[in-house]
This record gives sequence, structure tokens and C-alpha cells, in this order.
Amino acid sequence: MSLDDDGAGAWSAVGEAGLDEAIELRRAIHADPEIGLHCPRTADKIKAALAGLPLEIHDSRSTTGFVAVLRGGGSAGQGNGRTVLLRGDHDALPMHEETGLPFASLIDGAMHACGHDSHTAMLVGAAKALSARRDQLAGTVVFMFQPGEEGYHGARYMIDDGLLDIAAPEAAFALHILPNAPANVLVTRAGPLMASADTLHAVIRGAGGHAAMPHDCLDPIPVACEIVTALQTFVARRVPVTDPAVLSITKIEAGSAHNIVPGEVKMLGTLRTLSEPTRQLMRAAFARIVEGIAAAHGLTGEAWIEDGYPVTVNDARAVALMEACAVDLGGAGGFQLMPAPMMGAEDFSYVLRTMPGAMAFLGAAPAGSNPATNPPLHNTRMTIEESIMARGIALHCAVATRFLEQGLG
Repeated sequence: MSLDDDGAGAWSAVGEAGLDEAIELRRAIHADPEIGLHCPRTADKIKAALAGLPLEIHDSRSTTGFVAVLRGGGSAGQGNGRTVLLRGDHDALPMHEETGLPFASLIDGAMHACGHDSHTAMLVGAAKALSARRDQLAGTVVFMFQPGEEGYHGARYMIDDGLLDIAAPEAAFALHILPNAPANVLVTRAGPLMASADTLHAVIRGAGGHAAMPHDCLDPIPVACEIVTALQTFVARRVPVTDPAVLSITKIEAGSAHNIVPGEVKMLGTLRTLSEPTRQLMRAAFARIVEGIAAAHGLTGEAWIEDGYPVTVNDARAVALMEACAVDLGGAGGFQLMPAPMMGAEDFSYVLRTMPGAMAFLGAAPAGSNPATNPPLHNTRMTIEESIMARGIALHCAVATRFLEQGLG
């Protein structure tokens, strides 16, 4: 295939040609999941699949992630031309798989329930396809193979290691499967796509004693309850509905017996926002409310926040490029505009803070299933339609080559 040929049909055929190998790699990774920043067996599988390709491999110092750089032919090979980054994550979740698949996880308490196995297989398929057409590429493609997406800040570690400085990409793109969307449909939106995610911690300290004589105590339990209510009131009355926030206190821990007033209450929760100003507003309010209400009752409140992922913000030009590629490959029905952001979080947000780009969801509902009722991401029974990986490979290739040829406009 020449890159000058009809892009849609040609890349579709390339994706189909690479499907069997993608399925084989996806299943091998799925059966042997690893969690966190260090996934050595997974990295070895990926590198074995890439062996023999004209790629420069650069390893992360602080993770087992790496980037593979493909420099196009002609003048691009001398350092000219545009550079684009394609990212695939490959860590798993601490869950027990209940799919019953013949290639289900063999590792107790670990499962690829978020589709990272398929993300990696699609990116490897794209690396093979683009490497076969290296002489025709109008620039450089950086393939980012990243562990530690599931709460471990893997993208940030790889950025801090300088891996994105090696070829200096000018735009970045990523695909994420979605079992609750029709197979092969690309779904995304410009602007905020996914929320920031911070972890909230608080301790309310009082004075314990006999539950029959609470007047002799400083009971932290009703104070903690008042704090929860005040936090929800703040969200409802101070945060605009056009720039929403979600604050959930998900764990309250206190006490040891029915007749003892405890000395302290521990609280844990999450904060999700879609803009940095609202994120900072809520962070400040959390500390102020915890400390202020505790002090009003003569107790002490300590609040601290564990920094999570930033807001994932898609560049409108990058979304338009992905949409054009999806329509080329699947017709008008190959793309759907996401009506609203998701309040989940994604560490591709770190990459998108350094350069324009976009993430999109690729529908992966299994054949014959109802997307609306399928087990969702992070579910122990989550499965995908593996044939959609052909579309994913084609999308990666189409997006990369279109950017190299046209930029973001």
C-alpha cells in the first residue's frame, strides 16, 4: 500500500491484516496481567512483538515503560518533518477476573478490566504497519508504551524521565476501548473529556469517653457527619452547574464498641472536577470546611489532599482530525460526539498538558450484546469484541499519517 492510495480502504485492510497477531498479543497480556509502574513481563512481550522493526527503543528509568521511535524516510529521517505521539497503556487492575474466558487471568487478584491489553495490542499493530511503510512517512512517530495508568501516574513518570523530549512530538493521540459503545464507533469530544481526580483525607480529633455521658467527651462522629453535609452543600451552592464538581466521602472510620465515644474519626474521599479553577476552589474549601467545623465544636480537624490526575483536555483541532479519520474508515456512523465529559480520570492528561492532542473511546461492545447493559470498564466480567482492534490499528495509522502530512491546521 502507498500512503498516496485511498486512505480509508487501505488502512482498513492493514488493520484487518494485523488483527490475528493483535488478538494473539492481547490474549497473552490478558492472561498474565501486572499492576503498577513495573510490568516487566508485559514489557518483554511488547518488545518481543516489536523485534526486528526499525525502531529506536528508549527505556524509562523509573518504570518499565518505554518509547519506540520510528523516523520516516527522506528528509524526515534527517530530523525534519512533524512528529506525532501515539500512546498505549498496559497495566492491569487489582481485581479477580470472572469472565470465564479461555485466556482469563492466571494471576490471582489481577485483571485487565480496563482494556489496556487491547490498547497495547493495537499500538503494536500500528507500529508494525507504519514500520513497513517507513520510507513513505512524512515525519516521525513516537509509540509510547506506558505502565502505571491505574492510579500510579505512569505517564508523569515517563515525562519526568525525559522520554517525550527524545523526538519532541508536537501532538499526541490515544485510544481507549469502551464496552458500552457500539463496536468500531469512535466517541470523543473537544475540551474536557475526563475529570481530575484527587484523594481527600481528613482526621477529626476530639476526646473519647463513655457513650452514656457524651457531655464529658468531645464526640467527633456528629462533627464528621456535619462536615460531610457541609461539603455537599458547598458543591450544590457554590460550584456552577456549567463547571461541575463531584465530591464523595467514601469511607468514615471510627469507634470500637457500642458504648464508647471514639477519640477520632478518619475520613476518605474523592474529588472530581473538569477545570483547574474549580479544582482549586474545591481543594481550598475542603480544608477550610474540615478545619472550621471541627474548631466550631472545640475539636481539631486535619485535612490533606493526595494529588491525582489533572483534567484530560482534548484539543478541538485534534478531535477534528480523529473524527475525519473515523468517518473515512467507518462512514458517518463511525464517529459519535460525546455529549458530556466522563467524571473518571486518565493519566494521558499529563501528556496533553505538554502538547495538543486528543484521546478517544473506541466502541468495543461484543457482537450480539446490548452496549447499554454490558459489564462496564473496571468490572470483573468486562469483555470486548476483539475484532475492533483492526479498526484501532487502522485509526492509529490514519491519525498518525494525517497529522504528519497536514498537522492540526
